[in-house]
Amino acid sequence: MKFKGYLIAGFSGGLISSVLIIFFLMYHPIPLAGGNSAFLYINGSRIHVSGLSDKNVNLYIINGQDMRNEIIPKIFKETLPSVVHIISTNKNTSIHPFPINSSGSGIILTSNGYILTNNHVIISSTKPTVVLYNGKEYKANLIGRDPITDIAIIKIPATNLKPAHLGNSSKIQVGVAAIAIGNPFRFTDTLTVGVISALNRSFSTNGDYVIHNAIQTDATINPGNSGGPLLNLKGEVIGVNTAIFSTTGAFEGIGLAIPINNAEKVAQDIIKIGRVPRAWMGITGENFTPKLDENVSVKTGALVVSVDPRGPSYGILRGNKGIFGKKNFTLGDIIVGIDGRKISDMDDVIQAVLSHKIGNKIKVEFLREGKLYVAEITLGERPKNL
Repeated sequence: MKFKGYLIAGFSGGLISSVLIIFFLMYHPIPLAGGNSAFLYINGSRIHVSGLSDKNVNLYIINGQDMRNEIIPKIFKETLPSVVHIISTNKNTSIHPFPINSSGSGIILTSNGYILTNNHVIISSTKPTVVLYNGKEYKANLIGRDPITDIAIIKIPATNLKPAHLGNSSKIQVGVAAIAIGNPFRFTDTLTVGVISALNRSFSTNGDYVIHNAIQTDATINPGNSGGPLLNLKGEVIGVNTAIFSTTGAFEGIGLAIPINNAEKVAQDIIKIGRVPRAWMGITGENFTPKLDENVSVKTGALVVSVDPRGPSYGILRGNKGIFGKKNFTLGDIIVGIDGRKISDMDDVIQAVLSHKIGNKIKVEFLREGKLYVAEITLGERPKNL
């Protein structure tokens, strides 16, 4: 007997009751109460169960068509009221003298109107419009944003909303099903299905910050999906759809989502105090390469471009002086180590600082005019307007 599609194992008896959905199962551990595991594996035409103390085991074979006709539609129906369409009106600029509308998605966190989305969805918005699944529209207020993680929280004056069910992104595995719901290209309430393709990916947000530990999926994600949920087959949010890797601007099979565990922590801080308190060095920089100065003894590092007068590095580190390429130009300090760890680029600096608390001291190794220096810097708090 050849098994195709999906295998569902239901356990009943006592207080143990759970359902597991597995893609083309060959051998897989099933977590049970108390932290124990059972194992299912297919050997020829037999299904074997080991590690179970409970004898009441029922096994069901459900084909892929039943999965798509029953489970996924149910998830869509239950989750849709928790997903919103966000229309942002960008401010006038010299390039675009008239307001420009952009579109994204959001996830309802609370029944009284707190909504999680990507910062880039509402970054230039004067006052975003939120459209619920039933067509009701609200003007939203910005509660706070965190550019480092590309997370923002907005709030609408509504009650009795349906919050999304948040899952645990640390439990997901490569190969399990992934469902995206959002508003790509303003095609509202769109569902796509794929799998988790990889974990712990890193990607840049507009070249400013690097997001780590991202979830990669082949569930189709396009412009307008940003800020919407990536779901598991329990209907739980496991990620916030954020970006795609593409050479054409269209989806090419690589979508990236911020793990919900990370996003939820940021959201809690923003809801409580309007921002995320973060340690801060008070510098701007760029990745150093020999192209900037072939006479420097290192090939990698973080070049200090400028030092904020309000920051803790002012008077300790130096930024660039003069105009690059001109005779009076002086290269800024090149950071090569923090607390004994090698620094290869600006992201290394950012991650080192973010791993500390406000008020912590760090030892910074840097090159200045060919000489190596070590300085101690007490980290400050990142200003609200940054």
